[in-house]
Amino acid sequence: MKTALTYDDITLIPAYSEIESRQNIDLTTQLTNNYSLRIPLIASPMDTVCDSKMAIAMARLGGVGCIHRFMSIEEQAEEVQNVKFAVYDNIFVTPFDSDFEIPIMAAIGANGDYLERAKELTNSGANVILIDVAHGHHKFVKEALFNLKKILPSYVDIIAGNVATSHAAIDLEFWGADAIRVGIGGGSLCTTRLKTGFGIPNITSLEDCSTAVNVPVIACGGIRDSGDIAKALAVGASSVILGSLLAGTDETPGPIIDGNVKRYRGAASRETKLVHNQSQRNVEGASTYVYYKGPVAAVIEGLMDGLRSALSYAGANNLTEFTPSYMNVTSAGVHEAKPHLIK
Repeated sequence: MKTALTYDDITLIPAYSEIESRQNIDLTTQLTNNYSLRIPLIASPMDTVCDSKMAIAMARLGGVGCIHRFMSIEEQAEEVQNVKFAVYDNIFVTPFDSDFEIPIMAAIGANGDYLERAKELTNSGANVILIDVAHGHHKFVKEALFNLKKILPSYVDIIAGNVATSHAAIDLEFWGADAIRVGIGGGSLCTTRLKTGFGIPNITSLEDCSTAVNVPVIACGGIRDSGDIAKALAVGASSVILGSLLAGTDETPGPIIDGNVKRYRGAASRETKLVHNQSQRNVEGASTYVYYKGPVAAVIEGLMDGLRSALSYAGANNLTEFTPSYMNVTSAGVHEAKPHLIK
């Protein structure tokens, strides 16, 4: 059996570079088969991370926000309409080419009202639908992909997941997924591995899945800094989903509490289920507070500065050229990489 690796287990190896200015590095990437992003970032479909306010901000910055599904169909459709209006009806002018079709993304489940929800979201302007379930290698997801492909317009792409193995990724691609969300048990508030013992560390699952399929792979969970983003992209991800890094910003849902914190909770947490009147079973997430961070643009700018620097160390002008090698590191190597104060 091979050893499974996550972000702290590897370090990327510097290569010869002729990059003269890091600011000229192109971070354009594929979100799905038919939609691209100017930066490889997705705001997570969590109720304390992404509604229309965050999705609009992400669109302006070149990424995308996925409108969470923990609301009525009508409420979620209205959130999507808000994003569409802002993006296409000139509440703001995006700093990108006018011929660049901006993805508008929203989440659904894989049973219950998912077909009605998907149709309403699409009618309201969504062109990317995310099937948002914890275990994507499942009969319900297979049936959902088949049914959604039958009823939705051809311009609507569908992202499916979460999965962690090449077998699962191959099946999702065969079932019709236009991109695959990879990562089980690695999120900052996810307790799946603790509660069930199942999951695969992120680097290994991303490598296995991305080499097995031809559709874009999205890294989900465990991203703590721009270095982790670089590592995810280096081993095969086309983009990454962010939750905790964006939590606590102005654009996340919820008030600032006591002047310095905001609420942040996992999608499968007991609190999320309680707030949205769901059955409080199969709890596989936690809830917490995060420090208030100010505008999300400042957070994204810092992350993308770090990512452009990463590409420069690999001699890469763009993400297509970004294929650095890596080596495993010991716990001492992990410790050495962290900042240390002089005593």
